Amino acid sequence: MHRRAAALAVPLTAIALAVSSCSSLPEDWRTPAFLSMNDDTLDSRLPQVTGDVGEEPEITFPDIEPPDEEISGVVSKGAGEDALVGADDLVIANVVQYQWTAPGEGEPVEGQSSYENGAPDLIRMDQMPEYITETLVSQPIGSRAVYVFPPLSEEEKTQAESMGQPAPEGASVLVIDMVDRFSKGAVVPGEQSSDGGGDLPTVTQDGHSQPRIEVPDADAPDELEVTPLIEGEGAEVEAGQQVIVQYTGVRWEADENGEHDVFDSSWNQGGIPFDTTIGAGAVIEGWDEGIVGQKVGSRVMLVVPGDLAYGNTEEEAMGAPAGPLVFVVDVLGAYDNPPPPEQEEPAEDAGGDEVAEDPEETEE
Repeated sequence: MHRRAAALAVPLTAIALAVSSCSSLPEDWRTPAFLSMNDDTLDSRLPQVTGDVGEEPEITFPDIEPPDEEISGVVSKGAGEDALVGADDLVIANVVQYQWTAPGEGEPVEGQSSYENGAPDLIRMDQMPEYITETLVSQPIGSRAVYVFPPLSEEEKTQAESMGQPAPEGASVLVIDMVDRFSKGAVVPGEQSSDGGGDLPTVTQDGHSQPRIEVPDADAPDELEVTPLIEGEGAEVEAGQQVIVQYTGVRWEADENGEHDVFDSSWNQGGIPFDTTIGAGAVIEGWDEGIVGQKVGSRVMLVVPGDLAYGNTEEEAMGAPAGPLVFVVDVLGAYDNPPPPEQEEPAEDAGGDEVAEDPEETEE
């Protein structure tokens, strides 16, 4: 289904910055965030985080030097006990990063707040290191966790700078608010009000299994056909958003055995929900045109002509399936992407002319 074979990056900038140049935390940096007593008690060295989950947190740094070990804990537990985070879930979270610079002092890291940029992070739990996931797994959605990562050593600062990364002073602090989760095998709720049929493929599905697509013995339509199978009740998907879906794709044209085998499917990846930016050229045009405007919670069948897919000939497709394609897509979620970084305007002199960035390179 991808236009390109390269894997899509998970937008976890804040978490990547927190660990900076370290590939893993040393064992002696790790300590339990909770002390085993009659009641679970947070480590007193953790910053105090207040405010409602779903809003920018307020943080107070302890009047001590930042600890020299990694500590973490859940500072607010969500009410959704029926929606506990699993070790292989795709978690939607708001993430804010801070630098704890001295006793009682710290500041937010510029540009590292999903509350500020309006776009949550997508955290694939099975791709995160254990020191991130062990605090989040089995917690209900709506929970808030805080992490403290020790200040970098001089060696680590040198290593970070050699890699072109900033070497922040003090400890890095993350606040993670878990908004939603999507587990393996997730599908949209509700029963199909249509299974397609007629001159279009017929779609059946047994529970949470991969949909079965039966292609009729007929010519494929020349135009994109979008057939709702389950009508969702969520917000309409907008161009430029990141969508989370389950999908299955088959060729309209049968192979030499008369079969329409699945050529691409999230179900073939263990039912792990797939995420991508929609309506921006990251996927084939048939997806961009067919999914934008659908409501979250919908299941749709897309019959995509070759010119809106990978092409009509093997040469055009370059290894991808050529000709018309059929997809069944469950639209599980849609979230805004962060805005692109602002480009600095070139400076102008008093006469309104642009000033060269490097005066030494300007001709006399």
